[in-house]
Amino acid sequence: MHHHNKVHDTYKKAAEAADMHAAAATAAAAEAAADNAEADAAAAAAGDGAQAAPEDLARACREQVCPLCEEKKVADDMRLRMAAEMENFKKRLSREHEEQMRYAAEKILRDMLPGLDNLELALQYGSRDAACQDMLTGVAMTHKLMLEAMARHGLVPVGEEGEDFTPERHEAVGFDDCPTVGPGCVSRVLQRGYKLGDRLLRPAKVMINQG
Repeated sequence: MHHHNKVHDTYKKAAEAADMHAAAATAAAAEAAADNAEADAAAAAAGDGAQAAPEDLARACREQVCPLCEEKKVADDMRLRMAAEMENFKKRLSREHEEQMRYAAEKILRDMLPGLDNLELALQYGSRDAACQDMLTGVAMTHKLMLEAMARHGLVPVGEEGEDFTPERHEAVGFDDCPTVGPGCVSRVLQRGYKLGDRLLRPAKVMINQG
């Protein structure tokens, strides 16, 4: 009897083990099928996305976004603000580039001003000596050619006798009594000034008629 019960228990355990193995196999098969279904769905979605035109994607995105939602308003405001900032940045770079090109010759022109001063002094004082007239012809031509060459780069002389005194363009050295010009006007130019475009390189040193 005892032997019969032992055999019965052995069969029962074997049946339970077989059932557990079958259940595990069924679960594994179901999981594999689910994975295959997800892979097929992902491949189909990727294929649909690859075939969709850019305008279709853009339209789909617009349809999914509510035009009245706060997030869209914030995103639109940020996009417009960034576009405006980029446009201002481009304009600022363009202005800086133009200004740099316009005043690129400032340093060399400023360094050449003493040479022009010496030529003008030679013309001024050499004209009093008749023996210097032949030499002064060459000096005058050199002075003229230098002014023309520097003018092509934007250099403009500042300071003429008879013009109104302006502290932005003139540096007053003293006062004069000159009947040929009005009161407060420039009576003599001691050293010519120069400007490059709208930028003053050096004011003219002048005497002012005190009338």
